[in-house]
Amino acid sequence: MKTTITQLSDTKIQATISLEAKEIKDAEQVALTKLARDIKAPGFRKGKVPLSIAAKHVDPNALAQQSLDDALSKAVARAFTENDIQALERPAVEVQKFVPGQELEFTAEAEVLPKVSLGNYKKLTVKKTVDSVTEKDISEVIERMQKGFAERKEVKRPAKNGDEAVIDFVGKKDGEPFDGGAAKDYSLELGSNQFIPGFEEGVVGHKVGDEFDINLQFPKDYHAKQLAGADVVFSVTLKAVKEIALPKVDADFAKKAGPFKTVAELKADIKRELKESREREALEKYKEALVGKLVEKSTVPVPETLVSDQMRSIEQDMTQNLAYRGTTLPAYLESIHKTHEEWQQTDVKEAAENRIKSSLVLSELSKVEKVTATNEELAAKVSEYQEQYGGQQDFTTPEMQQQIANRLLTEKTIDRLVELNAA
Repeated sequence: MKTTITQLSDTKIQATISLEAKEIKDAEQVALTKLARDIKAPGFRKGKVPLSIAAKHVDPNALAQQSLDDALSKAVARAFTENDIQALERPAVEVQKFVPGQELEFTAEAEVLPKVSLGNYKKLTVKKTVDSVTEKDISEVIERMQKGFAERKEVKRPAKNGDEAVIDFVGKKDGEPFDGGAAKDYSLELGSNQFIPGFEEGVVGHKVGDEFDINLQFPKDYHAKQLAGADVVFSVTLKAVKEIALPKVDADFAKKAGPFKTVAELKADIKRELKESREREALEKYKEALVGKLVEKSTVPVPETLVSDQMRSIEQDMTQNLAYRGTTLPAYLESIHKTHEEWQQTDVKEAAENRIKSSLVLSELSKVEKVTATNEELAAKVSEYQEQYGGQQDFTTPEMQQQIANRLLTEKTIDRLVELNAA
């Protein structure tokens, strides 16, 4: 077999392959063996006809076609393996010349895994920045804890800021209810700015049992395009007003919050947790920035096949995430004022290309730095996932094991990149 590889682009090759008579004869024997299974000949059971007899009964055209198919399949696989080419799609084969039993010449064209040229990955100018923990940060956590422990007592007086109001409401635009504009027994903390400007202020001053309308205009930059700048009317029924009594921040409060004897101990623990959380966040951002900088400094061709696959994956994930949040992709696209095509060709395509570039760069780095994962590390990672998901998913299948192995190798490669760029 003779093979010539032509680089059509950074991500596409064409292999020109020719086979000799012996190789074609071998393919004919393989094809005859396959076709003999269905041959019927006097004195023999189906599937037991000797090849010498089967050769006299087989359709010559069927034998030639099967021989060609087998020869093409075997030759393409061998050519790509011998030349260390990893195809990303089924090669497009075009036969140039075929004489049964004598010669075969054809081309096989495919998008392939590209060669990545890494930049200097040991001197990436990226800094890790950790936000400090301030007294204000600690106070905000304390305030949230106070609200969690707060007592709510129903009162008969008019509602004021700081109260919790239980309401029924229906929003209408041009006299018709609009999606997402109605609820029953909704608990709203007045002054929290949960609703559009003017709504909470419109509840303040009313008593339990009051039914009233609030005339408002949605902000012009509101995320739902059909409501942006629209004049609406909310019909509201005030069903309860609850005064929120925040507990005093003292030793008893600290004991309620955890194994603390004093407020100082509680604050120290909050500060520690905030600091650890911000350290983790800073490290993740640092890792992401390192990979981004390495991609920027490297030459990374992006195969269209991988882009298309990744774009489909991103849209599927987005659709599922939106469903969990009780909305849909069309509603989301309307909120960001983009058509599906615009979103695909901007946000989705850019995200897909960035993911692919990062993946290809890290794969190349793992080879250069000889990063590997042991069976023990893989087993530990599998156990970690099993514990995290509580048996809701089977992590023992070959496909899942391979996914976990890939993630583990990626994590170790990024950790290696962090080591190499440590100050």
